[in-house]
Amino acid sequence: MLPTEDLFVYVYVLIHDLIRAGAIEIPRRPGPAPACTDAELLAIAEVRHLLGRRSESAFLAEVARDWGHLFPVLPCQSEANRRIRWLWGAFEQLRVVLAARLPEDDCQQVDTSALPVKHPSRVRGADGWTGPGNDLAARFGRDAAHAEWFYGFRLAVKTDLGSRIVRAWSIVPAAVSERDAATGLLEAGPPPRDLLADKGFSGRGFAAAQAARGTAVLVPPGKGQRDAMPSILRKVIAEWRNRIETTFSEITVHMELARHGAHTFWGLLTRTAATIAAHTLLRVCLTHE
Repeated sequence: MLPTEDLFVYVYVLIHDLIRAGAIEIPRRPGPAPACTDAELLAIAEVRHLLGRRSESAFLAEVARDWGHLFPVLPCQSEANRRIRWLWGAFEQLRVVLAARLPEDDCQQVDTSALPVKHPSRVRGADGWTGPGNDLAARFGRDAAHAEWFYGFRLAVKTDLGSRIVRAWSIVPAAVSERDAATGLLEAGPPPRDLLADKGFSGRGFAAAQAARGTAVLVPPGKGQRDAMPSILRKVIAEWRNRIETTFSEITVHMELARHGAHTFWGLLTRTAATIAAHTLLRVCLTHE
């Protein structure tokens, strides 16, 4: 990772050039142009996630205190929050542009991770956690990774096995079947030759549907299958599975998406888009493996 000041400059120049080239299109807003440009605000948001800073307000104060010479005119917290939500589509455009710099792998992975929005004990009937449409709303679900129930959504992602770049993602209600969530993701982009998935994706119907698209589905063996599977194959599948677990750890733990602090679905959507864009920037531009 670059030093913080160099990181700010690098990310700002990258985003500014993409906006000027038309690769990132930002809808026009009424009124005069703000003193702090959209490129500056996008850069601040991306660097916050790259550095793993949880609080938006605290980081804005940090920028004003330590990096004010780079951003001489900063908006107040409420204006910054409102404008960043307006720019959520720009984060996704940034991710798409950066991901396109590398070819897609023949082997990809799909998985989901819990995105809680409140503690289950605090749920009291219908609430405001709803997105567009009648089906996208917070629900109860089971978090297999932590063996606990949660209330909220799931983040579903499709990643390359080698580069670990997120190729497609979606937010779905926690109660949605993982196989249903994966089906929509797999329709984005060409079908991979091999698809590595968790046990929750196992099923003849799902495997047959992917086979019809030319994709072989690989899932970790169940208890009754381990003895019949060669140990070297079990080891390879386990090592491959660790790669997507690493990706989720970077997104949800290091970049703090698991503790997103959003109060509405649109706030959650913006934080998710910004975090995944930051992860793509990290993998494509700032990581040398």
